[in-house]
Amino acid sequence: MAFTFQINSDVEFIHDEKLLRKAEENRPEIRKEKVLPSRIVEMVSDPSSLNGISVRTSEKEISKLPSYGWKRDDRLILDFGDHRVGSFEMEVDQTGSPMDAPLFLRLKFAEVPAELAAEASDYDGWLSRSWIQEEFIHLDKLPAKVSLPRRYSFRYVELKVIDTSPKWQAVFSNPSVITETSADGSSFTPLRLEDEKMQRIYDVGIKTLADCMQDVFEDGPKRDRRLWLGDLRLQALADYASFDNTALVKRCLYLFAGMTTKEGKISANVFVNPKNIPDDTFLFEYSLFFISVLYDLHQAHPDEELVKELYPTAKKQMDLSLQMFDEEGRLIPDENYPVFVDWSNEFNKDTAGQAEMIYVLKQFLALARIAEEPEMEFYLRKLELISGYAKEKLYRKDRKLFVTGDEEFNIASQVWMVLAGVMSFEENQEIMRTVVREMFPVTGIATPYMYHHIVEALFEAGLVEEAVCLMKNYWGKMIDLGADTFWEAFDPNVPEYSPYGSPIVNSYCHAWSCTPVYLIKKYLVK
Repeated sequence: MAFTFQINSDVEFIHDEKLLRKAEENRPEIRKEKVLPSRIVEMVSDPSSLNGISVRTSEKEISKLPSYGWKRDDRLILDFGDHRVGSFEMEVDQTGSPMDAPLFLRLKFAEVPAELAAEASDYDGWLSRSWIQEEFIHLDKLPAKVSLPRRYSFRYVELKVIDTSPKWQAVFSNPSVITETSADGSSFTPLRLEDEKMQRIYDVGIKTLADCMQDVFEDGPKRDRRLWLGDLRLQALADYASFDNTALVKRCLYLFAGMTTKEGKISANVFVNPKNIPDDTFLFEYSLFFISVLYDLHQAHPDEELVKELYPTAKKQMDLSLQMFDEEGRLIPDENYPVFVDWSNEFNKDTAGQAEMIYVLKQFLALARIAEEPEMEFYLRKLELISGYAKEKLYRKDRKLFVTGDEEFNIASQVWMVLAGVMSFEENQEIMRTVVREMFPVTGIATPYMYHHIVEALFEAGLVEEAVCLMKNYWGKMIDLGADTFWEAFDPNVPEYSPYGSPIVNSYCHAWSCTPVYLIKKYLVK
């Protein structure tokens, strides 16, 4: 599993103030709610939970919290009952003799119990240590109110008294979190399913989406906290199937369209704090997925005026990406504009990238007709050429699979060709039956992002039972391991896997994992 940082400091961006003003006009209301902890817990060993760590209710009662004194090395773990995103505050006092030394306190915020067991001092991964949700504070005078300025993503808060003095103890009271989300839970009626496992998967998917809906569709409220186009595409689909906050989707589209390079290329992600800033990271299909998001929005809520307004940006992504195809219609990879497909770099992505272009080009043609594109024939010929290359050069009839690279057959190639509709329904079904027979159980993939596409390809090929089974074995297994929200990375074959070497920086609430909300609504609800 790998991902390479891009540093393109020489790229020049333009800022279209008209489009950015429209992004501002669609800024959502952040809904806030005060939530209190439900209990005091303590860590326990539990082989059935993630990394073998769970919690149990402590003998100490949350209602009696102000009556307890805490001395050097004492730990208190507060359970807020469910995953929360927001700011934390509490009151601190002391009991015993007069306060003859400051209180030195560590606060640790954890989305899952496994984080509680991990020590920040042991972390040596490739992501910045600054993402670790841990604070050290000194309090010289008590009583005091502690209101932390940062936003955290957590269910559990551990308070460790590093030191007081032997003469007195710390007293904690009134801990709370002010949660933040732009999701309006009153705007839709959640689905009610007969299958209890699928119901739980759906409910956790809704919670995941809601906690990632902030000022933009964030990829994760704990870490990154930014707007990625690949995540946006999936979040928007889940959003139409639930909260249906189309204004937030429009805001995100305007942000991407309003900050392109001078040549018109869209970056893979943007920041909105402290101001709107495009990142210097570029991914082949992420730029193309601007077209997909616009297309999907128009399908959910037809708006020809919006399509025409943003069509020039969509066209530029298509024109730039088409330059990566040769005269035969074959994708020529560019290391400066990499095909993502999935985190893993352990498989060849050329054929999957070819399929992604076909997938998006079909959507682009639908938008081009609305925009009355004068060069329709050019794009139609490109679709025919690129699709023809896939059918004639990449499909192996004897294997009923698509090849990539040096005679490699991988799951991503098959899945994206099926989603792109390159072959007939009957052929797609044969392809996915072959995938199930030869490539299941899935190995080498540890992201809900790629698992989403595998499941959707199964549904598209009419293999409903197989799709449901995979959802239960993947998203359902996260729930079995204690998930309140779905995770950024998960390998069911190696549940303790972390792409960063420690659970303390894993994101356990991540946008690209919320798609069961969309999949269930589209394929299982009649």
